[in-house]
Amino acid sequence: MEYNTSMQQKNDIVKLLRVAVVIWLVYFALSAVIDYTLKSIGPVERFCYLANFIIALFFLGITFWPWLQNRLGKVFLPLIICLMVALPVIANQIAVRFLFPKPLPTPESLLSHSVPFLLIALLLTAWQYKWQHILIFIITVTAANIVIILSAVPRNNPALSAAFLAVTAQAFTFLVVGFFIGVMVDWLRQQQRSLAEANLKLTHYTQTLEDLAVSKERSRIAQELHDTLSHTLSGLSVQLEAMKAYWDVDPATARKSLDISLTATRSGLEETRRVLMALRAKPLEELGLVSAIRQMAEAGAVHTDIKLDVVLPDTAPVLSPEVEQCLFRVAQEAITNVTQHAHAQLLTIRLEITESNIILTVQDDGTGFDNNKINDEKHFGLLGMKERVQVVNGKLEIKSQPGAGTRVKLILSRN
Repeated sequence: MEYNTSMQQKNDIVKLLRVAVVIWLVYFALSAVIDYTLKSIGPVERFCYLANFIIALFFLGITFWPWLQNRLGKVFLPLIICLMVALPVIANQIAVRFLFPKPLPTPESLLSHSVPFLLIALLLTAWQYKWQHILIFIITVTAANIVIILSAVPRNNPALSAAFLAVTAQAFTFLVVGFFIGVMVDWLRQQQRSLAEANLKLTHYTQTLEDLAVSKERSRIAQELHDTLSHTLSGLSVQLEAMKAYWDVDPATARKSLDISLTATRSGLEETRRVLMALRAKPLEELGLVSAIRQMAEAGAVHTDIKLDVVLPDTAPVLSPEVEQCLFRVAQEAITNVTQHAHAQLLTIRLEITESNIILTVQDDGTGFDNNKINDEKHFGLLGMKERVQVVNGKLEIKSQPGAGTRVKLILSRN
């Protein structure tokens, strides 16, 4: 039997087994209450109820025993199925015949006590294995029941035909249920394969679009560089050749060419910087808020040997561009102040996003400053943070003390 022992599948098997056993425990409990209420049950029925409860609790306990599940590995599921077939049959049919004197309940009555566990075993078999394995399961169970009945019921006993009829009905029921479950499982697997193929095609399509975008961007970069560096260097080369020609003959003309060359060089440098700034990816657009803050903190720590204590959510909810810019710029200014001026040993960054608020905290253990000088016009970075926070109607708290570090706390409302 083919069995995939991946962790996810094993967890699914355990969860399914646990739910099924709990359902059958409730079923046994309700059946016992009804039987005790409506009629007087005998010792055989009491023994069967007790045995079934113990067996169900045994299987429920196995679902909460991961050590045993891991130890058994591939054998876990086949062993569970075999035990679910064997234990109820032994308890409800074989043990009863040895423990209690005759007359015993009818064979089909004893047979019915094993049905819940057999259904669970059939469910597990149909879910994890192929159709031929379902047939093997049904044939094995039916053959075992026939052997037990033939060994316990005399040939001339009228109950024999009723017992065979019950076994036949059980086999037919298992066949229908197993076929239905098998068809449903095959359909689900086909759907999973179709989704996987569609996802693979979508991934390839996305990659193709990205490649086209990269190719288009490369062409644009090449054109930008041609229009800036190429033209600037070409003009500079002409001016330098002219300056070389006039250097000894006409120094005044040479100096004029030198001035023109310097002007062209400065213009080309400014144009190149403009192109590079336009080409440079913005952290928020490329990485997202969380990754951008994390990367910025790690980059600052690498250059200053500051220890980092960063607690950020895995992902951030969709926020407006203004809020994201405010959070990023405040974090950037606070981190820059720490890495350049605080002489700190530890930098702590916290970003908490709740249903009502967004709280960003940047704290260090550095030199700090006088809290009364926060509004000093010389502190352009702090004033810039306050202005950004005012735009998004946030609240900025800056607490510092000489020798005791600084804490910058930004609170934004999501309502």
